[in-house]
Amino acid sequence: MSRDTAARTLQYAAGPVLLVAAWWVAYATGAVNSDLLPSPFLTIADTVKNIQSGRLGVDFGATLMRVGYSILIAVAAGVPAGIALGANASVYRSVEFLIDFFRSTPATALFPLFLLLFGLGDPAKIAVAAFAAWLVLVFNVAYGVLNARQTRILAARSMGASSLRVFRDVTFFETLPQTFVGLRTAVSIALVVIIVAEMFIGASDGLGHRIIDAQISYNLTDMYGSIVATGVMGYGLNLLLLLVEKSVIHWSGR
Repeated sequence: MSRDTAARTLQYAAGPVLLVAAWWVAYATGAVNSDLLPSPFLTIADTVKNIQSGRLGVDFGATLMRVGYSILIAVAAGVPAGIALGANASVYRSVEFLIDFFRSTPATALFPLFLLLFGLGDPAKIAVAAFAAWLVLVFNVAYGVLNARQTRILAARSMGASSLRVFRDVTFFETLPQTFVGLRTAVSIALVVIIVAEMFIGASDGLGHRIIDAQISYNLTDMYGSIVATGVMGYGLNLLLLLVEKSVIHWSGR
């Protein structure tokens, strides 16, 4: 292993090690009641058993599936809507209040509405998460279109490019960095909404359901392990999007 590889490995490992160390100190010193905070090593051991048994994997997969569906819906509906709004500043200003109003409204406050519309099954959970993610995407895509670099657009027009060509070859690519910012935020919001929905909207699987069941049965190692699994999912999705962003918009900032 080269020195650079070893240094990079240590950098990536520092965060998890610090988290476990802080957890252990809080547990060992009694800073947090040991009846409420189990040992990190017991939690890790229990989590490994749950992974090996496949039970945690089933719940992890169910949550990931719901998040994936909600993001696909949000992207399919949000990106075109954001482009359409951003392409016309006057139209965007006329609906800006509605977008900001619902974007500022906690998605959990909309649970009763979506329950009435979609019932207790997965459609309600996916719909409310997709709606929350859609609002974030629309705002960011529209903002990206509105604030595209005018110098490149003017340069393309001066060379005789049509409006469609300018949008396809210049404006669209100029908006991609802001679109990915919105996408990463939308994924985080969708995950939060799905977890909360699994806790309180009649779910039979998923990490949210697992966390609340473990809390009710006072199975704290399972509860904390499921919370950590939720964090791993969020971190992994964000890292995946960052890698895609670097490969897709490698020219950003040039």
